[in-house]
Amino acid sequence: MSDVIFAHAALSCNDPIAIEKFYSNYFGFRRARVIQIDDNNQVVFVKNDQNFYLEIFKADSVRNSPKVTEGDGPHFDAIRHLAFKVESVDAKLKEMGNDAVISLGPFKFYEVIDGWKTVWVRDPEGNIVEISQGYTDQENPPQLAS
Repeated sequence: MSDVIFAHAALSCNDPIAIEKFYSNYFGFRRARVIQIDDNNQVVFVKNDQNFYLEIFKADSVRNSPKVTEGDGPHFDAIRHLAFKVESVDAKLKEMGNDAVISLGPFKFYEVIDGWKTVWVRDPEGNIVEISQGYTDQENPPQLAS
């Protein structure tokens, strides 16, 4: 198989400016490219220092399924949440202040991984964002059965 590199996650939103500010202020994203589609519509690519991109679109219709704004995201067929690793969940929540609208947690999963702590918050449009510290890969995970 040829090399595959994750490119981006795309977000359709009602207020693209609020979404861009949220991810820029709290997760280190900055503008990488703006593509003007027409006089009233543009696509904004933002990226962080690990070259993870978000592609931000203005929504052009209303969601038909219910938006899940509590817990860790939808449990039906959808993107469940975006996730970011930080050094300290508590420090990130303090930095975010009132913008840290917690939907679930924080929880300590120390019985699984020593030091693993996670909280889920809502972005300005109610999308769920996981903030986690201390996660590490399993040394020898079971392989996918063929």
